[in-house]
Amino acid sequence: MAERRQRKIYVAASISGGRDEQPVYTTIVELLKRHGEVLSTHVANAKLTQEGESLPDKTIHDRDMEWIESSDVLVAEVTNPSLGVGYEIRSAEFQEKRILCLYRPKPEKRLSPMIRAADATVKEYSDDAELGPFLEEFCKNL
Repeated sequence: MAERRQRKIYVAASISGGRDEQPVYTTIVELLKRHGEVLSTHVANAKLTQEGESLPDKTIHDRDMEWIESSDVLVAEVTNPSLGVGYEIRSAEFQEKRILCLYRPKPEKRLSPMIRAADATVKEYSDDAELGPFLEEFCKNL
């Protein structure tokens, strides 16, 4: 019997756009580790600031694009608007990846229609406890 390959998951989350939601990113990454290999665990790092990683921009871009290409799915936390996350979602969309966008509605942070209308599943949540069931359902058929 052939062994099933571990699924690869890319997590997109705001870095340069702000780190206000970082604790949620950690929750998402930890929950997703139950379902496969999370390629972009650095987004959950509490020490990572809005200044980003100390790598050249081209290195970050090329690495992340390679991770998205090698991933089976992309899970994005989109509460905090981020140009980079939008770019990653569109890249995954072009590659016909399954995409899940998680959004915690806030009056001051409206979700862009470009994300709502993307070829992605958008799930709104009000509490971190809701994330587990959303991720379980999304990952069920990976």
